[in-house]
Amino acid sequence: MTPINTRIRRLNRSTLGKLVVVAVMMFGFGYALVPMYRQICEVLGINVLTQGEFVAAPTNTQIDKSRTIVVELDGNAQGPWRFRPTTRSIEVHPGELATVTYEVVNTQGRTVKAQAIPSYAPQQVTPHFKKVECFCFQEQTLAANEARQMPVVFFIDPALPRDVKNITLSYTFFEIGGAIKAAAAPGALVK
Repeated sequence: MTPINTRIRRLNRSTLGKLVVVAVMMFGFGYALVPMYRQICEVLGINVLTQGEFVAAPTNTQIDKSRTIVVELDGNAQGPWRFRPTTRSIEVHPGELATVTYEVVNTQGRTVKAQAIPSYAPQQVTPHFKKVECFCFQEQTLAANEARQMPVVFFIDPALPRDVKNITLSYTFFEIGGAIKAAAAPGALVK
């Protein structure tokens, strides 16, 4: 073997080692993004993820009938469906259990998986908006052309500052990436 070939092999091994280190670092960074995202969102009070957000139904809670909060509902679709609340707003008293419904229609001729992420306005209401039941707690699988009514059961903590009169509850409903990849697999028909 010539000295040039030996040098090229050494350089190739060195480059391979560097690429392996970069790949491992990229995997580690991707793996760490989810907890980092959750922490950043929690600190900033935005796009609060719903895992672990389940709240038991209020027991022995006093309803504050001296004030009324208007909860405005909003739905945003990021994918192949129609997504909207069945009513635009609801009036509730702090501590009172309320139920609203969102409707989703899969307009595709294929099954899709989706997730809803809630957000609240103003930001200060986030710790006071307590969901007992919500379609956002888990992924949704929608069959081709399926329509579904999905409830949200919640109450507003009576500790909500008295100056808050309106709350906007908004969901963004988006397709989960794995479903897109499965549909685009070799041999799959994509419309």
